[in-house]
Amino acid sequence: MCISNDVDSRIVYGMIFLLIISTGTSFAQESIISVTVDDSIYDEGDTIVIAGVVTTKVGDTPVTLQLFNQGNLVEIAQISVAQDGTYSHTIIAEGPLWKNAGEYTVRVSYGEGNIAETDFSYSPKSESFTTTDNFEVDAGSQGTFDVEYSIKGGTITDMIVDSDIFALIVQIDATNKGTITLDLPREFIGAEKQDGKDDTFIILIDGIEVPYKESVIHTDSRIITINFEQGDSDIEVIGTYVVPEFGTIVLVILSIGIFSTILVSRNRLQINY
Repeated sequence: MCISNDVDSRIVYGMIFLLIISTGTSFAQESIISVTVDDSIYDEGDTIVIAGVVTTKVGDTPVTLQLFNQGNLVEIAQISVAQDGTYSHTIIAEGPLWKNAGEYTVRVSYGEGNIAETDFSYSPKSESFTTTDNFEVDAGSQGTFDVEYSIKGGTITDMIVDSDIFALIVQIDATNKGTITLDLPREFIGAEKQDGKDDTFIILIDGIEVPYKESVIHTDSRIITINFEQGDSDIEVIGTYVVPEFGTIVLVILSIGIFSTILVSRNRLQINY
């Protein structure tokens, strides 16, 4: 009986010892520093306020702050901790290191092994600003036609009709990675199969074929969205017809109609005689 009690006691003490070790390990892994930002989305020129609390202050040890975007270091700072354990730091989102849009990570560390992180989204002005307007395209002898567009990440400098390849060439100044949406009027440009059903456009950016999205299809226009990269310049939208080639077809059809009318009139005159 005594041996059994000793064994039971050892088991109980062993379980208590393991519990103490695991609890102590848990406490050791818990960070004593926290970090927050005053917003989750920022644009170029905004003020970012980073703040947090150190639960156990160690002398005059500062908080080390690092700001990363896609693994690249954007900002680094040493921040003093107040007597109550709080700290804060202000960053202006501008300058040569603030060119890329996307997720940014704030990492703070205090002492050894105490790290905390938080994220926010950022957009430079060229990325966050969207221009929506109409562009008047010169169609040669056929006059002009309007193309409604929206562009983000750059500006449109010109739109040109290339009737030799049935294309509308959109020239852009891409200051950043972005997108362009074009509302293409079917009357002037389109891509159709022989049965009259819609076919896919061929989209080239600086000579390289790229995909596009077409989420909205209207009876009088087709709306396509194309992604582009910083530095891109020429976007070719190639279909199966475009003015003034389209205007030539209209002229041929009109000529046939006039010729048919003349023949009918002659036949009627002959019958009357």
